[in-house]
Amino acid sequence: LMIWFKPTTLDELRQRIASRPGLSSHLGIEFTELGPDFLSGRMPVDERTHQPYGLLHGGASCVLAETLGSVAGGLVVDREAARVVGLEINANHIKAVSRGFVVGTARPLHVGKTTQVWEIRIETEESRALVCISRLTLAVVRAR
Repeated sequence: LMIWFKPTTLDELRQRIASRPGLSSHLGIEFTELGPDFLSGRMPVDERTHQPYGLLHGGASCVLAETLGSVAGGLVVDREAARVVGLEINANHIKAVSRGFVVGTARPLHVGKTTQVWEIRIETEESRALVCISRLTLAVVRAR
């Protein structure tokens, strides 16, 4: 079942996001798959995303999770009438990673008129081992 407000393609999404560079582009985050009810993306584990001891920084995992959940949340609403903004994010860091890529997938747990809750699973690209599980709560607000 398609949950997106308007049909969009992965290429359209990439172009729209690329026109607004920010933290996610600085960290090398790229969108990799747009399904009927999920959005996936990957992020390199390298000097941009390491903490001082050479492991994936928990904050970088949160950036990946919030990027995927917020973009997916924005696809669910009528962008002429509403926007989504982050209210709360939590993340449990399960496995240390020092190199390669991690892949995150955002899926909705709740899509309401005023709030959305998204679960974002972050796994290693190579073995799909769970690295981080995150939950993002978004507020749906009127567009200005």
